[in-house]
Amino acid sequence: MERSPDNRADIRDFLARRRAQLTPEQVGLPTSGRRRVPGLRREEVAVLAGVSTEWYTRLEKGHIGGVSEEVLDAVARTLQLSEDERTYLFDLARAARSSAAPRRRRKATALPLHVQWLLDSMTLSAAFVTNGRLDIVATNALTRALFSPLFDSHTTDQHGRPNFARYWFLDDTSADFADDWDGAATMTTALLRAEAGRYPGDKALRDLIGELSTVSAEFRTRWAAHDVRIHHGGVKRFHHPAAGPLTLTYQPLDLPVSAQEAHSLTIYTAEPNTPDEDRLKLLASWSATQSLETEPTSRDS
Repeated sequence: MERSPDNRADIRDFLARRRAQLTPEQVGLPTSGRRRVPGLRREEVAVLAGVSTEWYTRLEKGHIGGVSEEVLDAVARTLQLSEDERTYLFDLARAARSSAAPRRRRKATALPLHVQWLLDSMTLSAAFVTNGRLDIVATNALTRALFSPLFDSHTTDQHGRPNFARYWFLDDTSADFADDWDGAATMTTALLRAEAGRYPGDKALRDLIGELSTVSAEFRTRWAAHDVRIHHGGVKRFHHPAAGPLTLTYQPLDLPVSAQEAHSLTIYTAEPNTPDEDRLKLLASWSATQSLETEPTSRDS
């Protein structure tokens, strides 16, 4: 067992950055004279949240463990946090309350067999399951065809399991695959930031963040921004080496298969009756052929 890491620095940096992003005009305060620093002052946040300046200063220094939900709500409203950011703040507070208690290391959870059946049944959509560290832990055949640059990446070879964060930040060819590499990198970092708030004692997650921070300046810059995302979905564009340009919609869904680890089921599909659907069907046909060619054949002994 190991003790959870002190998360006061994360609390301090997160609250200070969100405070700096707000202007007096945005919260209905009058402006007068020049300000030495951007954003709101601590005393202004304290007044708007209904607490003393001394109390809020202590909170922003990371002493959040004994704070009530009502006060956290008031601070979240004052700082105009998004729903994802509010969840992150509450996760930080929950982790701070339990930081003195030893935690067991999280063990990887084996997915039930019916989850793989579900993935395999989606023949015209790329469907896969990720954990909170963005490891791909289960796929269907079309996923492996669609994300072949990731599965063939040296980052996958080195670690034995495809991981989106390692691919975007440690494989230079990922910029050729993603039409909006910057957006993918920013989203990936924000998802890892949210996971770190939920599970600060996850050694594998800390090791991944440490690896990315050491090797990638792009990751370090985004990590320092303290952006948080939990719920996401939309449209992504790829330059597939075999199928060409692809515009796909994607939607992640929570997959509650374990109380010890968060999993997400993500589905990529194309708009019906479009060239993108034709290209995705081509990939599906190709992936089905590859699966048949690699299946072992039974022989009479």
